[in-house]
Amino acid sequence: MELNNKIMLITYADSLGRNLKELDTVLHTYLQNEVGGVHILPFFPSSADRGFAPLCYDQVDAEFGTFEDIKRISKDYYLMFDFMVNHISRNSDYFKDFEEKKELSKYKEMFIRYKEFWDQGEPTKEEVDLIYKRKPRAPYTEVTFKNGDVEKVWCTFCEEQIDLDVRTETTKEFIRKSLTDMCENGASIIRLDAFAYAVKKKNTNCFFVEPDIWELLHEIQGVVSSKGVDILPEIHEHYTIQMKIAKQGFWIYDFALPVLVLNALYTGNGVYLKRWLEMSPKKQFTTLDTHDGIGIVDARDLMPDEAIEETKEKMFTKGANVKKIYNTAAYNNLDIYQVNTTYYSALGDRDDAYLLARAIQFFAPGIPQVYYVGLLAGSNDIELMEKTKNGRDINRHFYSLEEIAKETDRPVVKRLFELMRFRNTHPAFALEGNMEVKLKKDNQLTIIRTWGTYYAALTADLKSFEFDISHN
Repeated sequence: MELNNKIMLITYADSLGRNLKELDTVLHTYLQNEVGGVHILPFFPSSADRGFAPLCYDQVDAEFGTFEDIKRISKDYYLMFDFMVNHISRNSDYFKDFEEKKELSKYKEMFIRYKEFWDQGEPTKEEVDLIYKRKPRAPYTEVTFKNGDVEKVWCTFCEEQIDLDVRTETTKEFIRKSLTDMCENGASIIRLDAFAYAVKKKNTNCFFVEPDIWELLHEIQGVVSSKGVDILPEIHEHYTIQMKIAKQGFWIYDFALPVLVLNALYTGNGVYLKRWLEMSPKKQFTTLDTHDGIGIVDARDLMPDEAIEETKEKMFTKGANVKKIYNTAAYNNLDIYQVNTTYYSALGDRDDAYLLARAIQFFAPGIPQVYYVGLLAGSNDIELMEKTKNGRDINRHFYSLEEIAKETDRPVVKRLFELMRFRNTHPAFALEGNMEVKLKKDNQLTIIRTWGTYYAALTADLKSFEFDISHN
């Protein structure tokens, strides 16, 4: 099904029900008019990181179902798939073949070997310091080959996620085949996970390396565009990178909105939010929550540093069961620039504040994405997080069909669904339409969306959380 201007649900294959068949039941029972698309988070066989260490892309994890289940959903909803352009599982057939055969492996050029990449086989301290890292040391893991040899290969994230060398023809062919398989199995848009890390180049920070990163992006676009499929690069960094991508005509994420909305509702002052809404591109997907934490770095320079720090601190003081320890190594948190919480709990589990936050998102430029926990106004799942000791699991509750029936009967969820249906059906929200933002006394926010003779206006008090929607 082609991408359309309706709200996209984000969910794991086993989080709204136990598998894809149950997800399909949930969609058709509760969400026929509330969402038009579904981002099904990685459903391929994987060895780690809840699907983000894929073994391959031509199979569905048997615990979730089959491609027939995916295609069944794609008949009624446009679908987003994930492609981990930066890495693949250490347990994939590709890497295992390399471990066993080393120089004789036909996949050896898929991986970045330190001895070949660096001039002296190892980076200097200056070269390591230059790299944009997710680890306190050089990004590598040691590989012991079947013959006993030991080598370092590039590894940005966890040791199950081995980086790919996107420069080689072997990897390029793997990318082409994987993307083609996705297009043929129901994808309408493909999310390029960890895209900015994909190009490694000496004497750079190895993050969004220009112009090489553009060459990769256009190569990928060339593969999928002939199939009528779009791409969405996933990048958490300074908003100016997103703006660069938008200027080249690609879809982007609005990852800055979550913190800006929290700031406006915590302080009762919408000055920073107003400025961002007026800057935002039209061709974007907006978020308040995702499967990761709430990104702080994405709002840098859109607010003063002290305002960002104040907003982060208020997540812990105003939020419900949001604690600093959940964002430390004690809970396996790798990213100090994200806060682990559901958006509902970040707003103190307050229905009125949460509904206003969603109303603002739905009136912002672009297509809204609603994460499945947010869809059900879910609170922090402390029990799951304590069980796994993974901070991000605080926002990754597993809902049974019985729970979903109960949660969808809550007044806050019913009201949210009303807002979603309105956003999906009113013509004023056309992507090519216009938007005007007004702010009085810092706390009285008005967002007006227009297209042709149609209009819809959100009038909100950022202090009391009261809001009203008028339209023709």
